[in-house]
Parts: sequence; structure tokens; C-alpha cells
Amino acid sequence: MLAELLAASHLSHSLTYYLGLIGVAVFAISGALAADRKGSDWIGVLCLAAATGLGGGSIRDVLLRRESVFWIADTAYLWVVVGATAFTIIYVRFLKPPTNALLYADAIGLAMFSILGAKIAESAEVAPSIVVLMGVITGVAGGIVRDVLANEIPLIFRSSEPIYSVSAAAGIAFYLGLKHFGIPSQTATLAGVAAIALTRFAAIIWRIRLPEFTITKR
Repeated sequence: MLAELLAASHLSHSLTYYLGLIGVAVFAISGALAADRKGSDWIGVLCLAAATGLGGGSIRDVLLRRESVFWIADTAYLWVVVGATAFTIIYVRFLKPPTNALLYADAIGLAMFSILGAKIAESAEVAPSIVVLMGVITGVAGGIVRDVLANEIPLIFRSSEPIYSVSAAAGIAFYLGLKHFGIPSQTATLAGVAAIALTRFAAIIWRIRLPEFTITKR
């Protein structure tokens, strides 16, 4: 029984770790694509990729007062950013990125990082509402930093943009709900990632968005 519990714990930890690496890579690619649209040099591309891939998790770690920011504790994340940036630079030099490539890359990063952030917040034993909030911050903050540095209105603030943070919050709530009803952690994790990605993809395809806030002029 103990061996089974240890194996399940190791599998859950490994899944969390690899989700983080993949999430950093995908977000770094979205940051590099944003830099390409702005005509940045290679250093500019790397800076935007790093800000996007590492920004959300850094803010989360500071807010949760973790012992160390994740990419300082494990420099593998930095090398993932460098590799993802190099891949993007080479790719766009020879091939044109698909339409909406930035949005879809961002959606995948949002899904992975939001659930990862929620799992890390869970390990800090905070309230469920804070778990959801930390997950959303992990998922969206890097994109906000990217857009601000690229002199763009962040996706999360655009009334014309399909639902974004709502997808993250709903997917995290779904993940927590599955765990509450006894679904294994790794299964709930993958289901949460899929829920966020699919709702974001659906929102992009069918232009599902929240009502615009306007003040009526009298």
C-alpha cells in the first residue's frame, strides 16, 4: 500500500514538473511570436519569450512566499526558454506561422500553467478560492507582461477578445471538483488542462466573449 502511494505521488510530481516545462516552452513561443510581429532583434525576442514563459509563475511564487522562484531553483526552465526562442526564430525565418498561431500557443500555455499554478497553490494549503486565483495568475500574468512590453493592450483586457481568464478559472474549478469526488490527481490534472484548452479554443473559433463594459453618456 505504501509503495502504491509513493508511486502515485512520484507520478503526480513528475506530471506537474513536465507540465511546467511544456507550459514554459509554449508560452515562450507565444512571446517570441509577439516579438516577431514587432520587428524585435534576437535579444528582444528572447526577453519577450522569457517574460511570457516565466512571468506568471514568478508572480505566483512571490505571492505564495515560496522558498525560491521556480526558475531560480531549477535553471532547466531557463534553457527551455532559450530553446523555444531559438526554435521560433528558425521556424519563422523559413516558414510562415499559421493564422492565429499566437492565440493557440497562448491557449495551450494558459491551460498547462493555470492547472500547474493551482497544484502549487494546493501544496501551500491555501483556501480553494486562492487556489483558483493563483492558478489564473500563473496562467495569465505572463501574457500580460508580454503584451505590456510589446506595447499592446493585454489580451485579458480586450473586450473584443474571446474569453480568457474565465476559461482558466472554470478549468481549475473543474479540476478541483474532480478531485473532491475522488478522481485520481493525475487524471483530474489532465482533465483540467483539457477543459481549459478546449474552452479557449472554442472561444477563439466561435468568438465567445464577455459583454463589453460601457458607461452610458447622458
